[in-house]
Amino acid sequence: MNRSPSAAEMRSWDASLTALAADLEQAGLGGVEVLLEYQLPLSSKRIDVILAGEHPQRGGPSYIVLELKQWTQATLFEDEPELVVQPTYGNRPVLHPVAQVRYYGEYLLDFLGVLHGTNDVLAGAAYLHNATDDRVSALRGYPQDELGRLFTGRERGDFHDFLRYRLSPANASIHADRLLRSSVAPSKQLLAVAAEEIRTREQFVLLDEQRVAFDLVLHEVEKARGGDHKSVVIVSGGPGSGKSVIALSLLGELSRRGVRVAHATGSRSFTQTLRKVAGRRAPRTAALFRYFNQFMDVAKNSLDVLIADEAHRLRETSANRWTKAELRSDKRQIDELIDAAFVSVFLLDQNQVVRPGEMGTVQDIEKHARERGIDVHEIDLSTQYRSGGSAEYVEWVERLLGLAPGGPEKWGGDERFEVRTAPSPSAMEAALAEKLAQHQNARMAAGYCWPWSDPRSDGSLVSDVTIGDWSRPWNLKRERSVGDAPPAALWASDDRGFGQVGCVYTAQGFEYEWNGVLLGPDLVWRTDRWVAVRSANRDPDFRNRQRVSDADFDVLVRNVYKVLLTRGLRGVYLHSTDPETQQLLDDLVN
Repeated sequence: MNRSPSAAEMRSWDASLTALAADLEQAGLGGVEVLLEYQLPLSSKRIDVILAGEHPQRGGPSYIVLELKQWTQATLFEDEPELVVQPTYGNRPVLHPVAQVRYYGEYLLDFLGVLHGTNDVLAGAAYLHNATDDRVSALRGYPQDELGRLFTGRERGDFHDFLRYRLSPANASIHADRLLRSSVAPSKQLLAVAAEEIRTREQFVLLDEQRVAFDLVLHEVEKARGGDHKSVVIVSGGPGSGKSVIALSLLGELSRRGVRVAHATGSRSFTQTLRKVAGRRAPRTAALFRYFNQFMDVAKNSLDVLIADEAHRLRETSANRWTKAELRSDKRQIDELIDAAFVSVFLLDQNQVVRPGEMGTVQDIEKHARERGIDVHEIDLSTQYRSGGSAEYVEWVERLLGLAPGGPEKWGGDERFEVRTAPSPSAMEAALAEKLAQHQNARMAAGYCWPWSDPRSDGSLVSDVTIGDWSRPWNLKRERSVGDAPPAALWASDDRGFGQVGCVYTAQGFEYEWNGVLLGPDLVWRTDRWVAVRSANRDPDFRNRQRVSDADFDVLVRNVYKVLLTRGLRGVYLHSTDPETQQLLDDLVN
C-alpha cells in the first residue's frame, strides 16, 4: 500500500492477528485464505480481515468479513444503539462494531461484481477476543444477522462453530483470487434504488441549456466507453439555474444504464440530504454520494463519471488537520477529481464562494484540464429557476449587493416572486409561520454575527441569535438530533428546522418556498455604499487576517448574503439589524 503503519496499528496486529491465527488452527481451518487490511473499493477504508474458502454445505465461494477488537469494555453513547463509547477513544462515540462490519459487508455486496446477485456468500462478525460478556453487555442489544454477528473471548467455541459452518479450506485460494480480481461497480440493485428515487421526483425536468448539458455528458460517456478517452464538462450558472437538477438527473440516468458513477460535493448538508433520500439504504449509498476530499487515494479512472456538484466549493488540496500522514500530498483537489473518472462533470456558481480556501472557478478547472491535454466543454446556464423562476429578482439581489454593476434599484415587482421587508424578526417569523400553517415550507437564516453555543446538558438549545427582545437558537452544529431539532445537515430539508436560524453552510444548495433573511451588522449600508464590518462577524473561518484580507472578507460576506437571499422559491422577507440598512431595504422594496 506504500504506507507506513503506526506503532498502535502494529500493536493491534500483534495482538489480534495472533489470536485469530490460533482460533483458525483450533477450528481446523488453517488452510483458509486470509486477506489482511482489505481496502474497500473506491474508498480509503480498510477491513481488518476477510476469510475466504468454500461453503461446507452448498459448495461454491464463501467469505467472512471480520472486525477484530481488543476491547475489554464498552458502553452505549447516550442510549444510541449504533454508537458506543470505548475508553481507548476517550469520550467521543464510535460506531458499534456489529454495525461497522455489517456496513462493510453491504458495501462489498453493492460494489464487487463477483458478489452481485449472490445469496448467502458473504457473512460478517465482530470479534472482541479479549472481552468477557460482563463489561460489554451493553453491546448485546444491537440487532444481529448473518452480515453482522458479535462474539467475545468467552464465546470462542461459538466463534469456531460459526467459522466452521461458513468455511472450509477447499478451493480457498481460487475463491480468494476471484474476490481480489473482481470488477468494481455499483450493483444493479443499488443503481436501481438511486434511479428510482430520482425518477419519481417530478421537478427533475430539464429545459434548454440544462438538456444540452445532460446530453453532452451522455455523449462524452459513450466516447469514453468506446476508448481510453478523458474529458471534462463544466456547467456554470447562478442560483436555481438547475445545476443540481442536472447532476441528479445524470446520476439517475447513468445508474439506469449501469455506468460506474458517483456524485460528490463539498457540502456536508447537501450530501447528507442526498443520502437521506435513499431512506433505509442510506449507509449503502454512501459511495454514490461522497465528498470532494474522499478521492485522495482512488485509483485512476475507477469511475466512468464523477459528478462534482457545488464545485465552487473546491479547495486547493484535500488534506486537512485530520488527514492521515500517509495520505498527505500537495496534489490539487481538482486533479484528484479529474483523475478519478473518464468523464468529470463540474457544476458551479463562482459567486457562491463563501469560505476562504474555496477556489472552484471555470478558469481554474479549464486550465488544469487543458494542461493535461484533456478536452474541455463549457455550458452556461442563463435561465433562472429558483426564486420562482425570477431572473429579475436574482439580478436585483446582485445589484443590491454590488455583485453586478448598476447599484441598488427599486424592486419592480414580479408576479412569480414576492419581496417584502419585515419591521422586526418577530414579524418575519410570524409571517413565515402563517405560510407553514398553509402547508408551505419556510426557513429563517442569518449572517454569522452571533455566538454559536452547544446545547445545554439537558438538551435544550441556547437562543444565541438575539435581536432586541427576540431570540432564537442557531441550527444544530452536529449530526445528531437534539430534542425536536434535526441534525445540522438536515436543517433545510427537515420540517423540524423551523424554529432554529440557519446559516450559509446549512442553507447553501437548498431551497424552500418562503425565505426569511436576517442581515446582521457585518454588512451595513452607509450613505451610498456597503461597508463590511469585520468585527461584527463571528465566523471562525474569517478570523485570520493573514489568510483572509479585508478585501477578501468584503467579497466573501457579500457572497454569503447572495446565497442566503436566493434560497426562496415563492418569496423572501428581509430584515436588517442596522436601522440605516433597514431604511434602504424599505425604500427599495416598499
